[in-house]
Amino acid sequence: MLRCVPRVVAALFLSLPLFAQAPSKEELDVRAEKLRALLRGSPRLPLKMGELTVQAPRPDWSLEMVSSVAVDRKGIIYLLQRGAKADPVIVVDRDGRILRSWGKGLYKIPHSIRIDPSGNVWTADAASSMVYKFSPEGKLLLEINVGGLPTNPRSEFCGTTDIAFGPDERVFISDGYANARILEYRANGKRIREWGSPGTGPGEFRLPHGLTIDREGIIYVADRENGRIQRFDLEGRYLGEWNDLGKTFSITVTPGGDLWIGTQPHNVANGVEPWLVKVDRKTGKIIGCVESKGHHSVDVNSNGEPLTGARPDKVVWFRSSR
Repeated sequence: MLRCVPRVVAALFLSLPLFAQAPSKEELDVRAEKLRALLRGSPRLPLKMGELTVQAPRPDWSLEMVSSVAVDRKGIIYLLQRGAKADPVIVVDRDGRILRSWGKGLYKIPHSIRIDPSGNVWTADAASSMVYKFSPEGKLLLEINVGGLPTNPRSEFCGTTDIAFGPDERVFISDGYANARILEYRANGKRIREWGSPGTGPGEFRLPHGLTIDREGIIYVADRENGRIQRFDLEGRYLGEWNDLGKTFSITVTPGGDLWIGTQPHNVANGVEPWLVKVDRKTGKIIGCVESKGHHSVDVNSNGEPLTGARPDKVVWFRSSR
């Protein structure tokens, strides 16, 4: 069993050892070229990149960065955005018509939005480490204060990053900006366990930025700054990793079992050369890929079409070209 790391210790470790363990520029260049070569040799997916235009309800209304996108089983699209001229959570139909919105005043840095198997909406805040559960209509059902925030954070980004759902209403949360851990909660918000520590070894993280769980109960963690995807069982036992898929920001498994990631080369600024990639979850091999404008989040509708947010205020929708 992997050891648990107290919150304060994790925060202290993050300020020094992670930087000491960071790879050199030369190593990052090598990793980046390997990824580019891998993508060049992979099939292009039959998807055409377009945008979902959200219809503004009034002249002074506008989006800023759409940090995360989620699609429910009916095709309704949930956006989590960071601007002050609209609610953080915005629900739209396939034509971009706003159906409802909520969340004003709840967030500091809205980071991730996910929909659980019952259709409830969960969000994570990267500054406050608050996780909220809502009904599809926006009624607040549960608050989880993950805690563990550093006393003197080096950045506003110092909290939770993503949410995933296991069997028996188990909820998993990645806490990556000032900590290096995955936490498990019951459906009522009671914490069960946590695991992870700063570093580069098995079960260690340098910014766990996204996570998802497949139907076999395998947890996939996008260990962003380590440039790998680690795999665990539901008790946090390390199962292996893939370290050739780039600097992975986002990851999701569809109800049908398809694994998607949003990634980029290591040696460019965040947001440069983004790709959406479909991965064989048994082998970690690339099934297909498509160039993107954003990769901070990825979700896929029932037609197998991925959606993601893109700076400064776009929602990118890859529609099937078949």
